[in-house]
Amino acid sequence: MDRIQLAPDLSFSRFIHGFWRAAEWKMSDQERLTFIEECREQGISTFDHADIYGSYTCESLFGEALRLQPTIRDQIEIVTKCGIVLPSSNRPNHTSHYYNTSYEHIIQSCETSLKNLHTDNIDVLLIHRPDLFMNPEEVAEAFTKLKREGKVRYFGVSNFKFHQFQLLQSYLDFDLVTNQIEISAYELENIHDGTLNFCQEKRIPPMAWSPLAGGKIFKGSDEKVCRLRMALEEVQGEINAHSIDEVLYAWLLSHSAKIMPIIGSGKIDRIKTAVQSLSYKLTPEQWYNIYTSSTGYDVP
Repeated sequence: MDRIQLAPDLSFSRFIHGFWRAAEWKMSDQERLTFIEECREQGISTFDHADIYGSYTCESLFGEALRLQPTIRDQIEIVTKCGIVLPSSNRPNHTSHYYNTSYEHIIQSCETSLKNLHTDNIDVLLIHRPDLFMNPEEVAEAFTKLKREGKVRYFGVSNFKFHQFQLLQSYLDFDLVTNQIEISAYELENIHDGTLNFCQEKRIPPMAWSPLAGGKIFKGSDEKVCRLRMALEEVQGEINAHSIDEVLYAWLLSHSAKIMPIIGSGKIDRIKTAVQSLSYKLTPEQWYNIYTSSTGYDVP
């Protein structure tokens, strides 16, 4: 599998595996370790987390698996996120849902993530959502402290628009290395509003969450889904793909922005299907046929 360079000494696997739903997989620690190793056998070495996933449990599930074979840590990249506060029985002091990017919250969240993941450092720490109440000086202070102490190697953001990215970057003495955003053939907002263009301008490879649009393309029946599914099936036949999910991944991979899709499945067969899409390259005509089927109108 090809790799995407984010910094001189940091690269991610082109596909990233996300542990958002890990608590639903009902795996033992050993089964989870085996699954991580199977992902690595497919060339996936980068794993995406957030402190809140699984009501604050998924980082620990991953960390307990790593404890069974600590040497794996040197062969993978760990991404995690902070900044969202959720009410949870696992956080009894949380009484409401809001965003918190204060210095204290970032530091505390990172320390907890390090403990949960059983690691000495995080490769990339992201601010999970744009915080309207954010004090960028505090975020920069927290990031600088964590970097200086060797607890976080690099930093990025998630779901930020270009102006929000620029704001935070202007307070930092080092570069943010990625923006994790929602992109799929169904969800085009970050293509239309210039967010993806900005990533290209700044040479920032974006991570793409929900690349299969949450499965609605396979199950939905509204007009947009039906148009898109028909176009995907047409391209599937043209490139001899095995399924339309391979086409959905190929649509992202064919773009020049070096998009890194996040796979959220706990089934290794689904991982293999995603990786298979690396063997396909869409033509501009095929890419635009899928795009216009999603928008519902022709290009000008």
